[in-house]
Amino acid sequence: MTEQESTEAPEVTQTAKGAVTRREPTRSQSLIARRMSESRATVPDFTLEIDVDANGLVDIRRQLKESDGGQAAPTINDLVIRACALSLKEHPAVNGAWRDGAFEEYASVNVGIAVTTEGGLVVPVIFDADSKDIHEIASESRDLAARAREGTITPPQLSGGTFSISNLGMFGVDRFTAVINPPQAAILAVGSLREAPVVHAGEVIAGSLLSLTLAIDHRAVYGAAAAAFLESVSEHLAAPAALLG
Repeated sequence: MTEQESTEAPEVTQTAKGAVTRREPTRSQSLIARRMSESRATVPDFTLEIDVDANGLVDIRRQLKESDGGQAAPTINDLVIRACALSLKEHPAVNGAWRDGAFEEYASVNVGIAVTTEGGLVVPVIFDADSKDIHEIASESRDLAARAREGTITPPQLSGGTFSISNLGMFGVDRFTAVINPPQAAILAVGSLREAPVVHAGEVIAGSLLSLTLAIDHRAVYGAAAAAFLESVSEHLAAPAALLG
């Protein structure tokens, strides 16, 4: 039996609301509930939003698909992971936490990627993401997501994250705010890649936008530092050729 499966049969009772089915959570679901409750109760967070000019991302994604024969090419999310990894190296305060009344900054850039499974949400980690190229990130993210959904992910692959990314763009969600995964200082929520009018050289043309929402623990990172980090991520994504290096 995998962690995704319930260990007990659901309990069904009849009430004025009709049949009520009660299912006991798995260990991982209980852990998720506890950690998210702790985050909302104890973390004084704030959010920053930005729309990224994603025309370059669309072009780079097309080039990657063509060069890889369209097979398992790096995704937009892989490019976001790469951009965040580079920006975390440039803005180390965001790659840290507020723990036991003190600031912590981490030397390793370990990016967690939220993956939805039948049993709930898990966040496998790409270790040392700043030192990996886009193809290494793409391969590792696919493998981790598959393991998470199969229920074969291991505890070491779910620990040690220093920053997290949650992407709901594939569901058509334009923007949302994700809950910080404590004790990390921040999480980036990625919306859908959408067509929109954009201004280039004083002219309005058809283009693409990508919405990013950064949730930050205000104890660990102040507004200006968080804004500088988000600006850095946006600049990397707006000129994505450097992400291929």
